[in-house]
Amino acid sequence: MSTFLPPTPEFGAPLEQHPSPEVLRFLATRRSASAVTLGGPGPSTDEIRTLIALATRVPDHGKLAPWRFIVLEGEGKAAFAAKLEALAQSRGDAKAAAKLVKLKTPPMGVAVVSATRNHEIPQWEQLLSSGAVCTTLLYAAQAMGYGANWITDWYAYDGEAKAILGLSPEENVTGFVLMGTPREPPLERERPNPAALTTVWRS
Repeated sequence: MSTFLPPTPEFGAPLEQHPSPEVLRFLATRRSASAVTLGGPGPSTDEIRTLIALATRVPDHGKLAPWRFIVLEGEGKAAFAAKLEALAQSRGDAKAAAKLVKLKTPPMGVAVVSATRNHEIPQWEQLLSSGAVCTTLLYAAQAMGYGANWITDWYAYDGEAKAILGLSPEENVTGFVLMGTPREPPLERERPNPAALTTVWRS
């Protein structure tokens, strides 16, 4: 789909703030699509570039950019999944191999890699920023008209799997944001009661 976005603001430019009812409507019914329902087409190369640019606009205390992106698509994505499957099979772990269907089915995805630094900004805040990147990437893909799902699973945490992806020992996978065209609309799920989770602090 065509995406019409304003030019990237220059550093120091004043940014107009205004109500955006369409964003509120989007958030009111936003729902992740099941990864196994995602088929082609997925976002184009230009759309992926746009999605990643939008994801980098998240809150980032200290301007550290403690994250990076690995695009998984086409033959590269298939080869990555095949290596993970071989790893699971070498361990005799049929359950782990079966779980790869979520990674294999969508036409493309983006791995968001957390790369926290030793800095006065606590690593916890850096991790939160990486989570915000995943959320923004997920929402932006859906706002672009695609289905998307944020997953982790065993290959986000397994040392050998992370090495296959090309991560250093200090890096971690915050999430795989998988994207494509949903073959069926996602169904609303049970939601928590906001009132039961909210208190007002008083002295």
